[in-house]
This record gives sequence, structure tokens and C-alpha cells, in this order.
Amino acid sequence: MNDYLFLTHRLPQGPSEPEGAWPSYLDRLRRTGHFSGGSAIGGGLSVSRSGTTPDTSSHLTGYIRVSADSIDEACKLLEGHPVIEAGGTVEVRELPRD
Repeated sequence: MNDYLFLTHRLPQGPSEPEGAWPSYLDRLRRTGHFSGGSAIGGGLSVSRSGTTPDTSSHLTGYIRVSADSIDEACKLLEGHPVIEAGGTVEVRELPRD
């Protein structure tokens, strides 16, 4: 199995996530054994050798870590994702093994 991150993008103005959709979606991932954690993402800073700046990836609002055999299987796990259902975007990124 490989590990993947679902990086949730902020929804555009207008659409909203279906009421109560997150608990049932996360419960399904847990029941199927694919869920490895996740969280909303709050504000922060960008840090470099020269200091800090307020420039962060503000369009990212949360992440979910899942295990799947392939990126195609990981993408199938997006079925029912509240942001996808509301017409938004989720980035799927593989976490390579070092």
C-alpha cells in the first residue's frame, strides 16, 4: 500500500459543503481501513532563512491521509468527499517512500 494526501482547496464563493457530510465520509474511510489521519489547516507563516512572511498557501484548508494500492484507487476514495460534492477541488499527492 502507498500513502496519499488529499489536500482540500478552499471552495469558491457560493457553494458550500453539504450539512453533516464530513462525519459520514470520514467514517466510511475508517471502516474501509484507508484512513490514516487528517485535519483542518489553520493560519500560519512561511519561514525561510531570511525570515518569515505572511505568504502561505491560503487556498489549502485541510488534508486527509489515506492508504491505497494506487493513485487511481486513492482517487476513487474521493467519492462522497464533501468538497468534491460541493463542486470544489482536492489535490491528490503521493507520499513517496524514502
